[in-house]
Amino acid sequence: LFDRGLQAVMNAGGTFSPAHDQERVQTVFFTTVFSVMGHVAKIDGHISQDEVAMARNIMQQMRLDEQQQRLAIELFQKGKQADFPIDTVLHQFRQECGRRRNLMQMFIEILLHAVYADGQMKLEEKRLLHHICKTLGFSLLEFTALENMIRAQQAFHGDTGHTHQQSHHHAHSSSKPRPDLLHEAYQMLGVATTATDSEVKKAYRRLMNQHHPDKLVAKGLPQAMVKIATEKTQEIKAAYDTICQARGVK
Repeated sequence: LFDRGLQAVMNAGGTFSPAHDQERVQTVFFTTVFSVMGHVAKIDGHISQDEVAMARNIMQQMRLDEQQQRLAIELFQKGKQADFPIDTVLHQFRQECGRRRNLMQMFIEILLHAVYADGQMKLEEKRLLHHICKTLGFSLLEFTALENMIRAQQAFHGDTGHTHQQSHHHAHSSSKPRPDLLHEAYQMLGVATTATDSEVKKAYRRLMNQHHPDKLVAKGLPQAMVKIATEKTQEIKAAYDTICQARGVK
C-alpha cells in the first residue's frame, strides 16, 4: 500500500520523494489515513452514507486533483477488504512517524471525526479504535480525552455554525454564551468548569501548539491537509473565546 501510494502520488505530480524523510512521512500519512478510514468504516459490517460523505469531505478539504482522488478512493476500498493488514499498516505508520506524536494524534482525530460522522460510535468501532491507539502508543485515558474533544468539537461547531471571524466577533459581544455551548467549549479544551483562568489558557496554548498547521507540516502532515489543521485551530480558538467571554476575560 505504501509503495503504491508513493508511486501514484509522484505520478500525479506530487513533491513526495523517498529521499526526503518529511516527504516520505507525508506519503505514508496520506496512505494510512484513507486505507484505515475505510477499514474503520467497514468494521461494523456496513458503511453509512455519512461515513462516505466524511471521506469525500476530507478529500475536498485537501483539494486533491483527479488522480489523487482516485488513489484516495482506491485506498479506502482496500481498507474495506477482509484481508486488510491493519496491524502491518499501523506498525509501519508508527515507524515512519518516529517521535512525531502530534502527527499520530492528528491521525487518530481524523478517524474519530469519521466515526462520529453518523453521530455515534458503535461498539465494534470503539474496540478497533482502542486497538489502533494501543498500537500507536496511546493509552485508553488519552483516547478518551481525544474522543471527548472531538465529540465536543462537532457539537460546538454544529451549535454555532460560525466561521472563525464570526466566533471572534461573538466572543467580544456583550451577550453571554448558552450554557450548553459553554460546556462544549470546556470539553474541547479538556478542562473543568472550575479550572482557573491560568489553567484554561495553558490548555488552550497546548492544544494550539499540538494542532499548529506549520508545525504539523514540518513533522510530516501532507500539505494538502493544512486546511484540516487550520480549521482545528480555528475551532479551538473559538472555544477559548467562548470561555473568555463567559468569564469576562479579555
